[in-house]
Amino acid sequence: MKDKTIDYALRTTWQAVARMYNEEASKYDASMAVGFALLSIDKEEGTPSTYISNRMGMEPTSLTRTLKTMEDRGLIYREKNPDDGRGVLIFLTDEGREKRELSKNTVLRFNEVIRRQISEEQLKHFMEVSDLIFDLIAEKKIF
Repeated sequence: MKDKTIDYALRTTWQAVARMYNEEASKYDASMAVGFALLSIDKEEGTPSTYISNRMGMEPTSLTRTLKTMEDRGLIYREKNPDDGRGVLIFLTDEGREKRELSKNTVLRFNEVIRRQISEEQLKHFMEVSDLIFDLIAEKKIF
């Protein structure tokens, strides 16, 4: 499509990235959402579930389903937050730690391959443009 719009380029690129991650994750009976959730959980201290949804940019209801799946598969467990009786901390099980390492290596590999193909200057500009678009949306300066 010669006359691509910005949102078209963003959407199709992200869909390709998500499909790639989901294909890789399926080799380990997982999904991209599970992989990113594992990466959002502190390996030692656990993480409040509210922090995970914010970090992933995920709606709390979607995260709840993902965490339930992860708990059922023995990747995480929950404990009451000793600092906030209303909250819950999410911890990794041993298997969760292993899957987290797989997820980490997958993300690092993606970044390594991209960095070999795109110059530092191009990546810097890409990040600047991405940040600007994000800020414009977050600050409701478009609609």
